[in-house]
Amino acid sequence: MTKVLGQASRAVVVGGGIGGLTAALCLERKGWRVRVLEQAGEISEVGAGIQISPNGVRVLRALDLEAAVSANAFRPEASEMRFGTSGRLLFHHSMADYDTRFGAPYLHIHRADLVSALLAALEARQPGAVQTGQAVSGYGQNDRSVWAQLADGTQAEGDLLIGADGIKSVVRDQMLGVKAPRFTGNVAWRMVLPMARLTAQPPPPTACVWIGEGRHAVTYRLRGGTLANLVGVVECDDWREESWTAEGTREQALADFAGWHPVITEAIGRADTHYRWALFDRPPLDRWFDGRVVLLGDACHPMLPFMAQGAVQSMEDAFVLADQLNSADDLAAGLAAYVSARHRRATRVQAAARSNTGLFHQQTWLDRLKAQVFLWLPDKLLSASAAKRFGWLYGYDVTSGK
Repeated sequence: MTKVLGQASRAVVVGGGIGGLTAALCLERKGWRVRVLEQAGEISEVGAGIQISPNGVRVLRALDLEAAVSANAFRPEASEMRFGTSGRLLFHHSMADYDTRFGAPYLHIHRADLVSALLAALEARQPGAVQTGQAVSGYGQNDRSVWAQLADGTQAEGDLLIGADGIKSVVRDQMLGVKAPRFTGNVAWRMVLPMARLTAQPPPPTACVWIGEGRHAVTYRLRGGTLANLVGVVECDDWREESWTAEGTREQALADFAGWHPVITEAIGRADTHYRWALFDRPPLDRWFDGRVVLLGDACHPMLPFMAQGAVQSMEDAFVLADQLNSADDLAAGLAAYVSARHRRATRVQAAARSNTGLFHQQTWLDRLKAQVFLWLPDKLLSASAAKRFGWLYGYDVTSGK
């Protein structure tokens, strides 16, 4: 396969989410012409917060977007874990030294604000790069090029095609065969509401996990602390719809968290909209690319949200992909180097997210014992171990190869 780097290189990115937009930006900065195909009529995000740990902030920094994103973000004071019913504190780790410890801050941001920042940066550098209402039905390729086949019968041609189209990726299905993702038995509620409504029991200014039997919740603040974000995960075996926009009712959400701490129940009671979606998973994939076609983010390593790394790992993918293609002699070598650099790490983060289900949901006596142990460990020991426990994740820097 011939070398395809430089100003003549063209990338077709299927999917206009965080991973797709970041990949387009990273490639554009290496001299590629990019075309992002998004099936939705417009790029917009249903209200939800996401967490950007230091390893993700470094990617934003490399793209000159840290300041723009930070302006609309919230910096948590600490990470915490509490019991869901009593609110009793299990641990409290300060995040004040994250800039020093991990080289970048930890940010909470509204998903729409991050997408807007990425989109604005890409449009400023390459106007018209993002095209909405472009549903992709498959792809084709030969020795000279690759093309996305659009549902309207047209094609989008390039030198490289990136499947950044999520856990139900059309690109992945064609590459590896259609196989439905696995329902994990967990359904998540998510809601965002103004902090001003929560006069009685507002969420603490932290990244706080509230744990309980068969369920857990996560609270944090957004947009400089003006918004509260709540995600509540409940084990469920009778619901299968996978959608970011499916809505439940306030009464359903309150029933799922009946008897829980007022921080949780007040937020549920005062939210206007209660989105509900099933959590799906896939086992690690052996292959991430096929000729001129490569997968990225949830298309190749979907992650449960129990490590808050789904968006961040797609951003790491994007940076490494562009970097490896820039330094490789040809496209095949660049794609192989990308997979080699990313597969082991992404698989490790996937596994870590899965393993947190037991700790958060306390279904067995061992799970409850693990949670209880935190109550008696000295704070100094916890603080000292935090750097070691999170260093492999937050201290990782794809922008410097470390």
